[in-house]
Amino acid sequence: MNFQSFIDELEKRHLADLRFSEVTRALRALSSAYVERRESALADHKALDGAGKRAAFALYYGPLHFLLVQHIIKEIGATLASGTVIDLGCGTGVAGAAIATSTTPPLRVAGFDTHPWTLDEARFTYKAFGLKSDVHRAHAAKTRFPADTSVIVAAFVVNELNEKDRGNLLESLKAVVRLKPDATGNLQKHILIVEPISQRISPWWDDWAGEFTRMGGRADVWKARVDLPPLVKRLATSSGLRPEMLTARSLFL
Repeated sequence: MNFQSFIDELEKRHLADLRFSEVTRALRALSSAYVERRESALADHKALDGAGKRAAFALYYGPLHFLLVQHIIKEIGATLASGTVIDLGCGTGVAGAAIATSTTPPLRVAGFDTHPWTLDEARFTYKAFGLKSDVHRAHAAKTRFPADTSVIVAAFVVNELNEKDRGNLLESLKAVVRLKPDATGNLQKHILIVEPISQRISPWWDDWAGEFTRMGGRADVWKARVDLPPLVKRLATSSGLRPEMLTARSLFL
């Protein structure tokens, strides 16, 4: 299935029992919660309370994040080895799907999250793109990476972790880098961290960027103009949002 077909299926899935006006109203509330009431919104997944907010998250932020991660992985130009994409804090699964579908044949993907609804949504996303996949209820900072891991992606996740969990995740990622090649010489594991461009919510960013660059990685700032699906444009217009340019910071190793 191509990206537009995925959007069409998303629309059927989430607008079957909701009016468009309900979703736009929920999208305004969701956007405001992340910006103005961030800590309370993230606590116990309160940002995703209610069908309207969940639909808004899937229909608006899902496609934007897919396109953004797709753009980043294309611009970096890494050659990805066969294996499994580990989608940490997978949400609706779009980051893992964007990476898995960037190769021919597509990579397998495994999503990890703590919210039951996002796991169901990730299953839908992976299936919609025809990907071999699994989903697991697990914390991003406590995930064990299988031996066939090819790519580890954490998109818009690290900023939501507390300091202790964030430190544990960084140590886990550094341990992956220190692994030795197997008997065939293969150890093509990549790590991609994607976060909002504003460092106000990510005061830890410079420390992580320093660690990644010391290990031979790179830190980038992205401002990308992409062709948005009509549904996303309608939601943005109706909600007073302006996603003409997608922005993010990334770390890649």
